[in-house]
Amino acid sequence: MHRSALAVFLGVVLSACSGAAPTATTEPALPEKRLALSFDDAPMSDGPILTGDERTDALITTLADREAPPAVFFVTTQGLGRDNGRARIERYVDAGHLLANHSHSHQGASSTDPAIYIADIDEAERQLAGFGNRRAWYRFPFLDEGRPLERRDLYRSALAERGLTNGYVTMDTYDWYLNDKWRRALAAGQMVDEAALKSVYLDMLMASVEYYDELAAESLGESPAHIILLHANDLNAHFIGDFIDRVRSEGWTLVSPDEVYADPIATQTPQTLITNQGHVAALAIDGGRSPIGMTHLGIEEDQIDALIETRQVFGER
Repeated sequence: MHRSALAVFLGVVLSACSGAAPTATTEPALPEKRLALSFDDAPMSDGPILTGDERTDALITTLADREAPPAVFFVTTQGLGRDNGRARIERYVDAGHLLANHSHSHQGASSTDPAIYIADIDEAERQLAGFGNRRAWYRFPFLDEGRPLERRDLYRSALAERGLTNGYVTMDTYDWYLNDKWRRALAAGQMVDEAALKSVYLDMLMASVEYYDELAAESLGESPAHIILLHANDLNAHFIGDFIDRVRSEGWTLVSPDEVYADPIATQTPQTLITNQGHVAALAIDGGRSPIGMTHLGIEEDQIDALIETRQVFGER
């Protein structure tokens, strides 16, 4: 008899002898899958699909209808002065959502003079000072935390001096790319199959969710509280409710970004300079994972284009 089987047999015999009924075995509980929503580049300008006000209405209404916990809107403050931007950000606050710094003018950390880049952070802090529901998080535009090493470390020191922490993502997406394809199709006078567009959107986002959670399990040994990178654009204004429904159907619980940035992995600072896929990917690289081949549908333009073509999302009138 196999040793483990013998142990079970003896346990049953001893329980019977003592008069106690054997206890039923239960499957171990699966780890909780937690996900927070974050929206970059708010407030975005009026566009060919929705005005800024319509976009804000749609996001607030859908998040409320789905009884979602607070999301965080990472604000690029140069947008506050146009298309009713300041009032729209106030409306996110009034709806209970959180605000954080996404710079003033959305410059790249590696390509901008450090003094100019840090001044841009400060300008955003100045303009955000009067808003409620503020969090001391800074999200680097393009997830570019700065190269070379000395510049990266300079920015980290600058954030610490200002009481800011990295508002990292754990799940990168190319929702911005699909949104841009939609806008370009309309500008070219093409027809848009919105049901097919939604299917591409959902498959892209779920590919990101699944990939980065599996990467975390393999590289970190756990599923941390995740935060997904989205944008305050027309695509999400149309379909964020469908995404919420989908992730919940896959066993995910939506949580506040406060829970994400209180997760133990928030105290782990990546050493790699490759940060463009977010915190989990960077920590995986630190742990020895090669960045070569670290890819999936959610961030690959060629794969997204192929799916758009296969599903005939855009067509001639």
